[in-house]
Amino acid sequence: MEHFYLSTNAYSGSISCSTLRLQALFHRYPLSMLVDAGSQPLLREDFTEKSPQAFEMSTPARKRLMRDFKRLQQDPPAGISGAPQDNNIMLWNAVIFGPDDTPWDGGTFKLTLQFTEDYPNKPPTVRFVSRMFHPNIYADGSICLDILQNQWSPIYDVAAILTSIQSLLCDPNPNSPANSEAARMFSENKREYNRRVREIVEQSWTAD
Repeated sequence: MEHFYLSTNAYSGSISCSTLRLQALFHRYPLSMLVDAGSQPLLREDFTEKSPQAFEMSTPARKRLMRDFKRLQQDPPAGISGAPQDNNIMLWNAVIFGPDDTPWDGGTFKLTLQFTEDYPNKPPTVRFVSRMFHPNIYADGSICLDILQNQWSPIYDVAAILTSIQSLLCDPNPNSPANSEAARMFSENKREYNRRVREIVEQSWTAD
C-alpha cells in the first residue's frame, strides 16, 4: 500500500481556481520532500542515498522527471504536491487540495502519475486514487482533460499537469462527460451536485 505523508501544518493560505500559484502550501516540509519509507516518512533530501536507481540519468525521460521534481521542490504551486515513489521515478504519488470557496474546499485528493520513456513527448497516465464525483473523471479515476490527450505538449511539466487538474475540479466541462450522472447534475441541479461533492470531500479526510 502506498502512503502519502503530510506535515501537521500542511494546509495554509487561500486557494482559488483563479489564483493557483500562491505562497508555498506547506509550512515546513512539502509533500514533495517526503516519500514512503516503510512505517516512517523519509526526507526527500535523503532519497538518493536510499534508492539511487530511481534517479539514474540514463534516459531523457528520467532526466526530465528529475528536473520536474526539482522545480516542484523549489517553487511548489499552492494546493498541489507530488513526488516519485521509492525506487521508481517513473511512478509518482501526488496530492491536490480542493480550492477554497468552492464545493471542493478542504478536500485532500490523491493521485498517481505513470510515466513512460516517451515523456515528455507523450503525457503520463494520471488517475485519482481518491473516490471522486466529477463530470470529467471516470469511475476508475482516470481524467478527461485535453492536455492529457490531444492537446498535450512537451512544455507541460508535472506542476502544470497537477494545477490543470486542480482547476478542472471547479471548472468542469459537462459537454465532454466521463461521468454522465455528475455532468447532468452539474447542469440541471447544482445544489444536489454540490452536496455530492461535499460528501466526496468528507470521505477524502478518512480514506486510506
